[in-house]
Amino acid sequence: MTGSNSAAGQGPEAEETGNSGKPSRRSLLGWSGAGLALGAAAGGGAVALVQDGEQAAPAAESGAAVDFHGPHQAGIATPVQDRLHFAAFDVKTGDRAEFVQLLKDWTAAAARMTAGHAVGEGAYGGLAEAPPDDTGEALGLPPSRLTLTLGFGPSLFAKFGLTDRRPKALVDLPKFPGDNLDPARGGGDLCVQACADDPQVAVHAVRNLARIGFGKVAVRWSQLGFGKTSSTTPSAQTPRNLMGFKDGTRNIAGTDTARLAEHVWARAGDGAPWMAGGSYLVARRIRMNIETWDRTSLQEQEDVFGRDKGEGAAVGKAREHEEPFLKAMKPDAHVRLAHPDSNDGATLLRRGYSFTDGTDGLGRLEAGLFFLAYQRDVRTGFIPVQRRLARADALNEYIQHVSSAVFAVPPGVREPGDWWGRTLFTADRRD
Repeated sequence: MTGSNSAAGQGPEAEETGNSGKPSRRSLLGWSGAGLALGAAAGGGAVALVQDGEQAAPAAESGAAVDFHGPHQAGIATPVQDRLHFAAFDVKTGDRAEFVQLLKDWTAAAARMTAGHAVGEGAYGGLAEAPPDDTGEALGLPPSRLTLTLGFGPSLFAKFGLTDRRPKALVDLPKFPGDNLDPARGGGDLCVQACADDPQVAVHAVRNLARIGFGKVAVRWSQLGFGKTSSTTPSAQTPRNLMGFKDGTRNIAGTDTARLAEHVWARAGDGAPWMAGGSYLVARRIRMNIETWDRTSLQEQEDVFGRDKGEGAAVGKAREHEEPFLKAMKPDAHVRLAHPDSNDGATLLRRGYSFTDGTDGLGRLEAGLFFLAYQRDVRTGFIPVQRRLARADALNEYIQHVSSAVFAVPPGVREPGDWWGRTLFTADRRD
C-alpha cells in the first residue's frame, strides 16, 4: 500500500506545545550571529511552538521544540517533520524490573532530547575517566521539532508474563499476495520512531537510546527516511513520493479531532484499557521499481494512481482536493482501491517517508517508501485495505513489500515522573 493513498483519508493532527522558557543547552553552545538568534528562539520560546492541541504550529520550520508530555505520544498526530530514523529493538534481558528501569531511563532521556538538551550530564565536562552521558553530535543544534515515539511489538508480551494483556487489535499481519519479506528487517520487541527536521538530531536520539539500552536491548533493524510522504496540515502543500505523485491528499486534518478519535486513538472499551489514548502502528518497507516506472508513459502512470501528476486531481476533476468520483477511475487504480468507500470506511493516519539505500548491486536504485500508518485497530484498518490492494492494485507491478512490523504504541507520558509503558507494566500493581 503506497503511492498516493491520497484517497484513504489519512493524516495527522497538528499539535502545539509550550516549553519551559529556558534556553536549551544546545542553544548556548557555539552559536553566534544568526545562529545565536535561532538557538535562543528555539530554547526560549520566542517562536511559536508545536503544541498538543487543535491548531497547527505557525512556526513549523523554526527548529522549535515539540512538547514531550501529553495524553498521546508525540510523533503520531504531530505535524510531520522532514526526516526519520526508525529503529526496532530486540529485548535481551529477562529481568522485568531491569526492563522497567530501562523504560524509565529512556523516558527521561527522550524528554531532554526533544527539549533540545543533552542526555544526562552531557557530552563533556564530566569525569574524564568515564564515557560521557551524551554522544555529542547534536551539540549546537536546535531541537528541530524532534519527536520520539515508542511502541511494543507482539513478541514483547510473552517475555514478561504479559500475554494476557496483549491487545487483540495487535494481531500478527497475514502474508499478503506479492509480499517478499526479509525477516531480518522486520518485527521487533520494541520500536522507536524519531522524526526531526534535522537528520542528525533524529540519528542522535536513536543512537543515545541504543547506548543507554546496551546489554538490555539491541537494534534489530533500522531505517532512515527523508521527504515526508504525508502532509499534516490542510494548508500545507501536499508532498510527492518518489514516483512523482502527490501523496496524502486526503489525510485527516490536524484540527479534525473527531476523526482522530474515531480512527486513530484506542479506547479503554476496545478491550485493552492500558492502551487508551494510544494507537497501533504498521510499518512496511516498500521497494519501488524506479527504473521500470521511469520508462512508463505518463498516461499509464496517471491511470495507475487515478490522479493526474501535475495538479494531483482525481480523474475527471480539476483540483487536487475535490472529492474523487471513484467509478471514473479504472477498476485497478490505486486511489479507487484504497479509498475508505472501497473498504467499509477503513481509514489510516499516514506518516511515511521516502528512502534511498544505495543500489541493489544490479545497477538499480534501492529506493521506495517507508510506510508508517497509525490506526485504532489493525484488524479494521491496515489489513482489509492491504488485502484489497494486494489482490488488484495496478501499482503492484512497480512495487514490492519487503519488510513488515506491527506495534502497540501506548498512550503519552502525561507529566514529569510518568514514563513510557507505565499503564502496561503497573496495571497489576507489581511495580
